[in-house]
Amino acid sequence: PQLPHGHMPLPSFWKVVEDALQQSGAQLRAFCQAFETVTPSPGAQPLTPAEERKVLSLVSKHGPDKLYQVTSNTSGSRDLDLTLLRGQIVALLQSADTKGNTSRWLVDAGGPRGFVPAAKLRPY
Repeated sequence: PQLPHGHMPLPSFWKVVEDALQQSGAQLRAFCQAFETVTPSPGAQPLTPAEERKVLSLVSKHGPDKLYQVTSNTSGSRDLDLTLLRGQIVALLQSADTKGNTSRWLVDAGGPRGFVPAAKLRPY
């Protein structure tokens, strides 16, 4: 199959790719801003600057599709379990524990990493 821009010299091709990415980035930012102004999520406290920095670092490390919000306080009862507060943002590392149990997920809480009940996480 011939690519639509296959005939272009490489520098021009990369320029086309870069422009497309910038355009979708701008659209995504506009969408996110519109979404935030329209739907304040129920019961969500605004993030503190420190939490916001943590979320940004999780996004840059793991990507936005890996972010989850803790739906209720969790207290770690086993080794490697995390104790987290409702509303905290974490990044999903693995949707199972070391024994393959899918009801406990391995997450990065912006420093500490450990297991959280999957039922207490929802996509952010």
